[in-house]
Amino acid sequence: MKRGISFEIPNKYGNFLGKILKPIEMSKLNWHVENVESYLVVKDQLADELFPQQLNGMAGMGLRDYLENNTYYLIFADLKAFPSGESLRNVETYEEFVNSKCQLVLLIVDSAYVTIYCKEKEDIESLYQNAKSLGFENIQYITDDHDTRTRLSVW
Repeated sequence: MKRGISFEIPNKYGNFLGKILKPIEMSKLNWHVENVESYLVVKDQLADELFPQQLNGMAGMGLRDYLENNTYYLIFADLKAFPSGESLRNVETYEEFVNSKCQLVLLIVDSAYVTIYCKEKEDIESLYQNAKSLGFENIQYITDDHDTRTRLSVW
């Protein structure tokens, strides 16, 4: 069974999270965002943290606008989506993900390696096709048979 997808993005400034999440209906979701290591870019220089604490629990449309309309540099990112109205919490394992209300987990490690777990099979396909259309590399499905990740965390 498909759990999600993985792929590589370019290691450079951009608005990749907005592009990656384009197929997702973000207006129905609220986001638990771990403050890891990603930065806004201003005048070609790293600036403030991309995810200050006040963004944790951000509604989907506000987050979409923020991610699409800013330039940033991703080193590590950890975002988890929950239906609007559900309490937000960190989900640390695949088993916790399956048994929780969390709908999507997006992890970025070392500026380039993206892993997305998603409960909706149609969304997995849309995310896969979107990554392909954006020219991202090494796109693969994550399945029950070859998921080596033990924690849904960037650390």
